[in-house]
Amino acid sequence: MIKVFNTMSRSKEIFKPLKKNEVSIYCCGVTPYNAPHIGNARPFVTWDVIRRFFKKLGYKVRYVQNFTDVDDKIIKAANEAGLTWKEISEKNIAIYFKSMDALNVRRADIYPKVSETMPDIIAMIQGLIDKNFAYVLDNGDVFYSVEQDKSYGKLSGRKLSDMQAGARVEVDERKRHPMDFALWKAAKPGEPFWESAWGKGRPGWHIECSTMSLKFLGEKFDFHGGGSDLIFPHHENEIAQSQAYLGDENSFAQYWLHNGFITKGHEKLSKSDKKMVKATKGFFTVEEVLQKYSGEVIRLLLLQTHYRNPLEFDETRVIETQEFYGKLAKAYRQLEDLAKKISAGEFIKDTSEKNFAITASRACGLVDLGERLLSNFYAAMSDDFNTALAITYMFELSKEIGDYYKEFTDGKILPVKIDGDIILRVREIYLEMAEIIGIFEQPLPVEAEEKKSDDEPELVDALMKIILSLRQNARAAKNWAVADKIRNELKAAGIVVEDTPQGATWKKL
Repeated sequence: MIKVFNTMSRSKEIFKPLKKNEVSIYCCGVTPYNAPHIGNARPFVTWDVIRRFFKKLGYKVRYVQNFTDVDDKIIKAANEAGLTWKEISEKNIAIYFKSMDALNVRRADIYPKVSETMPDIIAMIQGLIDKNFAYVLDNGDVFYSVEQDKSYGKLSGRKLSDMQAGARVEVDERKRHPMDFALWKAAKPGEPFWESAWGKGRPGWHIECSTMSLKFLGEKFDFHGGGSDLIFPHHENEIAQSQAYLGDENSFAQYWLHNGFITKGHEKLSKSDKKMVKATKGFFTVEEVLQKYSGEVIRLLLLQTHYRNPLEFDETRVIETQEFYGKLAKAYRQLEDLAKKISAGEFIKDTSEKNFAITASRACGLVDLGERLLSNFYAAMSDDFNTALAITYMFELSKEIGDYYKEFTDGKILPVKIDGDIILRVREIYLEMAEIIGIFEQPLPVEAEEKKSDDEPELVDALMKIILSLRQNARAAKNWAVADKIRNELKAAGIVVEDTPQGATWKKL
């Protein structure tokens, strides 16, 4: 049983898919007027995990995520850069994909764009006009009439009589009600436009997502998601116009999920806030963060807090998460090493040498714990996709894997064949958790111990060259006492120096 917190009901509800064993999801995508910042990444990482979870449970998932590739901010950015709106959009969409790939966000099934859905958008607007839910102004602007919608405000819980103009709602005296919102904007000089029955223009923000979700998911679908800043007015307006168009208050998305903000100094991250951009000091866009830290570390950080809660983002937290990730990765390496030993036949069949019961119980205890933790992991994910709690169960298993591995490498555990079979099951459990969380899909960073081991020969060679050069200088100066002291000290450290006609050589004892 899966429970989800539905913003519409403001409570957890048991998830009941519209179609058996199928899940349909629409997530509001980015407006690509700039490179995505770390706050933009959170909903896409969140929905990627949700999608992975449903697929692991055997559901067929259809996931749609749009690009608002025509927008006031895109037009402004294009004019400032001396480019077209399409060039700006395509450039930043490419950056978006590169950034999300680095965060292990799997591609959506469909990425509709506003510019490619224009006939459908125009048809939906006309349908709202025909149903008397929208009206056309003399200049060709089209507005949705909120007063015609008796249930307007049900998602955000606001009453129309109490509402004030909010974000992205322009004050326009030509509107019948201050909260009426634009479905179509008449073209201004120098702006991109499309032909319509009301004249040249382009769509308003809200109508775009309604049209694209209905086109690719149908009149009813399971989930609609995005950041909590979209609850009002964007999602509120989507519901209003979609259900008015369909004539069914039970149509459109059945469950509304919203992730909390990412904050810096308890203020919401926003790439349109110049003070916020300045405060992050080059640690703001996903590209900037990835220059210093692994995408899997950033992904893990985003998932260590429940998706509905705010997440304070700073470099201290990233460093802490990097250390935490290192511990999870160490257990992964240990399991891979054990799997190689099992594959190479290093787990023996003969159990007569030692007490078999003792060696078997250690592995059995580990797999029993693993099965319990996997069950807890799924229970956490089933309770409103609680990745924060799920990850703690994965970490608990990683510690036990480390303990087992140490005992094994210390020779305290007899590598009997049955243990090998059990350890392979533990590996399956650990990788199942990792697959849902979405880590260990990229080359792992080298551990500190490995770096030391890899760098040691080169470092020793460099130091020995210096030492032998100093000894040679002493010999050339007939300072035999210093030359002999260097040789004797090296011998005491386990290094033998031999003088040859070609010069001094050295080797370890």
